[in-house]
Amino acid sequence: MRKILITGGAGFIGSHVVRLFVNQYPSDVIFNLDKLTYAGNLENLKDVEMAPNYTFLQADITDSDEIEALFEMHGFTHVIHLAAESHVDRSITGPLAFVSTNVLGTVHLLNACRRFWGNSPNHLFHHISTDEVFGSLGPYGAFTEETPYHPRSPYSASKAASDHLVRAYFHTYGLPVVLSNCSNNYGPYQFPEKLIPLAIHHLLEEKPIPVYGKGENIRDWLYVEDHALAIDLIFHKGRLGESYNVGTENEWRNIDLIKLLIQMVDQKLGRPLGSSQRLINFVKDRLGHDERYAIDPKKIQQELGWKPQTSFQEGISKTIDWYLSNSVWLENITTGAYQHYAGV
Repeated sequence: MRKILITGGAGFIGSHVVRLFVNQYPSDVIFNLDKLTYAGNLENLKDVEMAPNYTFLQADITDSDEIEALFEMHGFTHVIHLAAESHVDRSITGPLAFVSTNVLGTVHLLNACRRFWGNSPNHLFHHISTDEVFGSLGPYGAFTEETPYHPRSPYSASKAASDHLVRAYFHTYGLPVVLSNCSNNYGPYQFPEKLIPLAIHHLLEEKPIPVYGKGENIRDWLYVEDHALAIDLIFHKGRLGESYNVGTENEWRNIDLIKLLIQMVDQKLGRPLGSSQRLINFVKDRLGHDERYAIDPKKIQQELGWKPQTSFQEGISKTIDWYLSNSVWLENITTGAYQHYAGV
């Protein structure tokens, strides 16, 4: 019986991974460890919270003693590490929290794994990272697993550092690890500080939609359930010490994406098509805003047979429908000290 620790499991991507593993592997015990910061929400997992193979642990990965005690108590055999501070804008205003969680927190987990596992191949530490560690692309090309790291924000620098540390523990100590770097995720349960849920939220309330600069920055978009399936594949079939880029070759300029969301939300709400374009509000560009991200997914496609199951139009439609149907969740998560940001 595997005892799989999923860190950050109450967050956006993490909750989808927890749900998949709880349902897909009933003979395994799935532990969801989350600090429950502003972006962590146990409402994201109401449908599996009573499952016999699911356990929630509220803990902080920056507390090394607490992490060691949990490893001692529960005997985790595998780790899928998603816990992270993840929003670039917040990293610009408060970088220390990102260094603490993303770098030191990762080291505490690695140290616990090393202490309890040694270099036994019967265990695995799967580290989830981002394409932002590679920096900013010009108009051509795409990030591969061999692209040199060139992080340009405190967030991406902290994730790059954690990636390097995971690889160092593999090469130095023989700790069994695998890494993956994904493009921008979207889908249900995403905290509305990121571009797509922020825009949907503002469209529903007919509030201005902040768009950085001229909206010409380009991102590659990945539906979160497809990412969860990729994580599942990498976890089970990825080669030790290797990294895998997860993307869909689905690039959109921010302004074009906003206009698509406006058209689809207007249609779903019975508004005159395009009438909500008046809500677009161009704002001062983000400091150090990366021009373009694009992932080359050939390695995961050719080695592991992964391919996205959800077209972008289908994924966006399902995402909008989810937010329309979960207004109470949206209201609850955006009250209090919530602060609006312009997204990616």
